[in-house]
Amino acid sequence: MTPTKIDHPTIAAPLAERTTERLTLRKFRTGDLEELAVVFEHAEVWQFPYGRGFTLRETADFLDAQIEAWRTLGFGCWIAREKTNDRVVGYVGLSVPLFLPEILPAVEVGWRFDPSVWGRGLASEGAHAALDEGFDTLGLDEICSVPQTDNPASSRVCERIGMKLERNVTIPANSRRDELEALLYKMTRAQWQTVREEQR
Repeated sequence: MTPTKIDHPTIAAPLAERTTERLTLRKFRTGDLEELAVVFEHAEVWQFPYGRGFTLRETADFLDAQIEAWRTLGFGCWIAREKTNDRVVGYVGLSVPLFLPEILPAVEVGWRFDPSVWGRGLASEGAHAALDEGFDTLGLDEICSVPQTDNPASSRVCERIGMKLERNVTIPANSRRDELEALLYKMTRAQWQTVREEQR
């Protein structure tokens, strides 16, 4: 079978694994399935766009897709573990937003965390690491994020990490969900450098 060509910007080097103040961020592995399923079964985690939690089969498919992305593209999302107890609390990282063909080639920063850790700033912390790696290691010129319009929590994370709202977009329907309205946020390499300078 010929692999599907994924339209994304050329990268300078493969994505590295990272640690932050509170998170260990690394590639997905097949052995992560059971722990990831515990997070993904919560309806809140996949409220946007599905309005329900994932089945074990759906989690396995997600995991397979992430492992394949790392293998073929040299980057993907990281599984996120809390440093204090090594518990899987979700994921954060970089992916190609295939769900919105009109903006391709592009790379998106995204995240999903267990509801038990919401409100602690972990999404922002992990997203900061992803932006660092995206601009410094992958050598990207621009990174986007596409939260749904009715998901203000994710929009606040985009704003907190310094992304700028560009416009409203419509995400086409697919076999698993209806058409969605979303917000397209973007950040350039120069904007990220300014954000980092302000944080020092």
